[in-house]
Amino acid sequence: MLAQILADSGLDVSDMKTTVKPVPVEEAVKLIQIAERARQGRLRALFMKQIYLQEYRAKQARLLGEQVADAGAAALRIQKVWRGFHQCKKTEKEREEEMVFLGMNPPPRFDEVSPTILQAEKVDLLRIDMQVKHEERYQDALVTIKNDLRLIEGPDIKENLQDQIRHWFIECRNLTGTFPNYPDVEDGGSAVIFSNKTPEQVIEDILTNQDDEEKNKKKKKNKEKKKPKEKEKKGAKEKPKEEDEEWKMSPSAFLQSLQEGNNLYKDMWMNKDESWNFLQDYDPELIKQEKRKELEAEIRVQVDELMRQELKNLKLAVNKEKELPVREGRKKGKQKGGKGKKGKKGKKDKDLTADRTIESLYKELVEKGLLIQALKVNLSDYIGEYSYLGTTLRHLAIEPMPSLLDVRQLITLYGILPLGSATVHEKAPLVKSLLLVGPSGVGKKMLVHAICTETGANLFNLSSANTAGKYPGKSGLQMMLHVVFKVARQLQPSVVWIEDTEKTFYKKVPNAEKQNEPKRLKKQLPKLLKLLQPDDRILIVGTTQRPFDAELQSFCKVYEKIILVPRPDYASRYVLWKQIIQRKGGTLTKALNISCLAKVTDGFTQGHIVEVVKDVLTERRIRQQFRKPLTAGEFITAITSMSPVYKEEEDCFKDWYDKTPLGKRRALSLTGGGKEKEKEKEKGKGKKKGKKEKKKK
Repeated sequence: MLAQILADSGLDVSDMKTTVKPVPVEEAVKLIQIAERARQGRLRALFMKQIYLQEYRAKQARLLGEQVADAGAAALRIQKVWRGFHQCKKTEKEREEEMVFLGMNPPPRFDEVSPTILQAEKVDLLRIDMQVKHEERYQDALVTIKNDLRLIEGPDIKENLQDQIRHWFIECRNLTGTFPNYPDVEDGGSAVIFSNKTPEQVIEDILTNQDDEEKNKKKKKNKEKKKPKEKEKKGAKEKPKEEDEEWKMSPSAFLQSLQEGNNLYKDMWMNKDESWNFLQDYDPELIKQEKRKELEAEIRVQVDELMRQELKNLKLAVNKEKELPVREGRKKGKQKGGKGKKGKKGKKDKDLTADRTIESLYKELVEKGLLIQALKVNLSDYIGEYSYLGTTLRHLAIEPMPSLLDVRQLITLYGILPLGSATVHEKAPLVKSLLLVGPSGVGKKMLVHAICTETGANLFNLSSANTAGKYPGKSGLQMMLHVVFKVARQLQPSVVWIEDTEKTFYKKVPNAEKQNEPKRLKKQLPKLLKLLQPDDRILIVGTTQRPFDAELQSFCKVYEKIILVPRPDYASRYVLWKQIIQRKGGTLTKALNISCLAKVTDGFTQGHIVEVVKDVLTERRIRQQFRKPLTAGEFITAITSMSPVYKEEEDCFKDWYDKTPLGKRRALSLTGGGKEKEKEKEKGKGKKKGKKEKKKK
């Protein structure tokens, strides 16, 4: 739908890039002439070189014509050259074997796919085909087995249910003196009474319920007498808690479902004998157990209708009871009362676009540029490695910068899993907003597009530069936000992206940016977060490279989670250089020292590395790799013109993060916040003891 609207309106950027300008005929003829003359010149140069070499050989033959060549000396010379060449090849081979043995180089044919993997892929394909066939047979068996059970066991199930319900009628009549009331269809019919119970257990339940009702009546009377006395005692005993309880982790919402699955496996599948089922076909007994329950539920509905009529006949015949018609006035009164209760609801927000369809609103947002097409970027394209030194630094009470793999994991937990799966979104902690902080070039924008690609989410761009001049005024701003969030709710999942979000919370707006009104959304964003309900799979993502320019308090109120995206460390740079060069068509040889590149480019971001590789690996350079392999010097000379991210700038981000509420909590957890609380408690106890001693004196 988005691609069609972009194509119709002429806003498709990909098509604009691929279009080629037509060349006039005269210029085309000149280009062809230049290429043809260059080709002829190269042929002429090659022809002249051959003539020169021929003349040179003839001249040398005239000078050495008198001397007779010695066959022994010629043989010695040939042997010398051959032995030298052979020894060079031998030493190279030994050096390669030594490097492989030491683990410095990969073994030969490391990148080739082994025959075992190929065989495993074939087995996987065969397994998939077999699973499809088994699934078809299983679905057919579900229908046939149920039909067979209906024919064979259906009449017996019906008779057993009727006998069970009749027995219940008679026993209730003998115990209570009256026939029981039959449960309604809405309550579940006779299934409510006989759910996993025998008729004897049902009778015991009836007697216990009668006893419980009598006991409850007596207890209520006694409680009403004791209430005033208990309130007086509680008022004297209750005291405010001085000490705060320590933080405890909330129970997991996924644990119960995992335990149920584990118990089901232990009860049903763990000790099940499947020696007869070599082909792993369906088990007819398991299907019969499930279908018996379904068949019983279907037959029970029919039996309930018959037995409900039979109960009426019994009441008329035995007790001579007649059902009095319920007065219409009472029914109406009940209905009115019910409606009155339901009518007391909070006022709903007015729908400003009630007369418009979602398709028209969607098209309007696309044409305005507020709904954009996400780039096809997977999260696996965000290359990085885990920082193994981080754990050792934490033991020394030094908080390191997060690694790129940590960032990728947090994006998965807070963004991709809740947006991509409705069940995870219901059970996982609710995260409405996310902030990506880091210097330029570390991949913040790429992570936003990766969230949309992995989850299939719509991408709304509410950056100050993008919303400038669109929907002017307060009413226009209200309309814009209403349309954006209405479309986002209807077409979930959705991501609302605010690029350079620090501009929305500027301490002081620069004169150059006052025309764009960057602080338009400052008051509206907290209200929008409150309106987002737990069912809405909408995530507000902000990206910033200068968080220090924003007001800290209002900034942290809007964004619940803050992810600090760092510059890559040595391990990440090594993997980045290696994979990006290969993706751009480069080949890795011994002449290219990637370890040296990773060491020299300390401080440079992923964006710098990608840009350098693009500049160096042109089409012409890729064709020349066979004769002239790549070297580290080519990339180093290209990166010298770029400015890196210095350590002082990275420390500024860390200092800013430490001032945020999340940073303070993290610092307390690392330094041992519990110890500080214990010291405060001890001080409080000491003060109380001192006061008591003074009073005694």
